[in-house]
Amino acid sequence: MYLERYQKLLEGDGIQVDTVVLPDGEEHKTFDDMSMILDRALELGLDRKSTFVALGGGVIGDMVGFASAIYQRGVNFIQIPTTVMAMVDSSVGGKTGVNHPLGKNMIGAFHQPQCVFIDTTVLDTLPDRELKSGLSEVVKYGLIRDAPFFEWQEENMNKLLERDPAATRYAIKRSCENKAEVVADDEKEAGMRATLNLGHTFGHAIENGSGYGTWLHGEGVSIGTAMAATMSAKMGWIDDGLKQRIYDILESADLPVKLPKDSPMTIETFNKLMSLDKKVADGQLRLILLKGDLGGCVFTGEFDVDAMQETIEEFVKEISA
Repeated sequence: MYLERYQKLLEGDGIQVDTVVLPDGEEHKTFDDMSMILDRALELGLDRKSTFVALGGGVIGDMVGFASAIYQRGVNFIQIPTTVMAMVDSSVGGKTGVNHPLGKNMIGAFHQPQCVFIDTTVLDTLPDRELKSGLSEVVKYGLIRDAPFFEWQEENMNKLLERDPAATRYAIKRSCENKAEVVADDEKEAGMRATLNLGHTFGHAIENGSGYGTWLHGEGVSIGTAMAATMSAKMGWIDDGLKQRIYDILESADLPVKLPKDSPMTIETFNKLMSLDKKVADGQLRLILLKGDLGGCVFTGEFDVDAMQETIEEFVKEISA
């Protein structure tokens, strides 16, 4: 939709622009689809001075970023995100990659963009479902490290859903600041950066187990965040009041907090897919869980496995309830 606008801007400065249009959606985030970029680059004879530009949502950004990381062992790239999800999360930090049938984002590279250009006016045409999906990542920042931001969201979620320009700009700006601070301290996810994956271990299992494309990424993360909050409360790491606030804010964003009745997820599916998570180390699953007051979290493999299993069973049981 916005390709022509940016193509004219670049060509107006005398820059040669060649394009390739990729299919969007998690089901297309594959090595085969990403290879369309490499095929086009090779056909054009692009050299190492070329710059790849990702114009689109998170899936497009991840694929273009990965292609730029491996083309001729690395060329520059620029992110121009067009969804809330991409603006507040995937375009910042240099994570790139594609999915594999056995796991989400299992093939990829850390490759930082030269810059990220965010134009919030493109959100005017973003479908409501995509908008809400992106808000799950906004909520995450408040939960893991920025309590005042979470409290601001509790007061302003309606404005975000109504696409209020000032509220939208603030939410995106504050989210990017939070992520940039974390990435600056831990670019390759040796520790602290993993906390940005709150709800993602459960959520990725849901996305994969349900079939890529069934859920938007943020929808899977929303259910995963509800599961992480539930598990944290079962272990006594957070109180029931905070757990309820988490459910309330997700529901106020019109995000799912439980699996639908037609979900194919089973206890066995959860356990199998979670065992393949990127955060598994030496055969041990590690999770991001909430602990203490609002804004506190831990990245740990030392948790009550029974509480995790009880949480999974509770959510799966709701399917047939």
